[in-house]
Amino acid sequence: MKISILLFVPFLLFAFSVVELTPVDADDAVTFNIKNFGINTKGSFKGLKGTIKWNPENPASSSFNVSVDVNTINTGIELRDKDLQKENYFNAAKYPTISFVSTSVAANNVTGDLTIKGVTKQITIPFTVTPSGNGYLFQGNFSISRKEFGVGGGSVVLSDHVDVSLKVQANP
Repeated sequence: MKISILLFVPFLLFAFSVVELTPVDADDAVTFNIKNFGINTKGSFKGLKGTIKWNPENPASSSFNVSVDVNTINTGIELRDKDLQKENYFNAAKYPTISFVSTSVAANNVTGDLTIKGVTKQITIPFTVTPSGNGYLFQGNFSISRKEFGVGGGSVVLSDHVDVSLKVQANP
């Protein structure tokens, strides 16, 4: 009996090492950069919410399920932001969120399904994670093709290549 209890204790410790975290909705949590008429155009999204289950001892048992609110897009020009919410770009009335749900997690990257404007593509995001405050800071960068998600149609003045940066504080 003592042996079976001793064998069960490490399992219990491992099972409870996953921490459920809530991402903090900060101005610089989700930012992007795209060339528009050959000029770098920066912006951000707010409305960050979801759940991050993080296990620092075993990242493979971790998961991410997060989203941002498309209506919060901010490029610094209100007229442009309103245009980006329209049907040809993000169609915020029909698709109000951009979401990411992980399918696998490793120590330095997460793979999952990114859904924008009703189109889902699997992407891999390299990231770092650092203990921060009473939670963790997740940082990563990745690139996507806006055309693959049906954003911006056939615009010739808008680059296809979009760089996305994440700087997400997540707390219990």
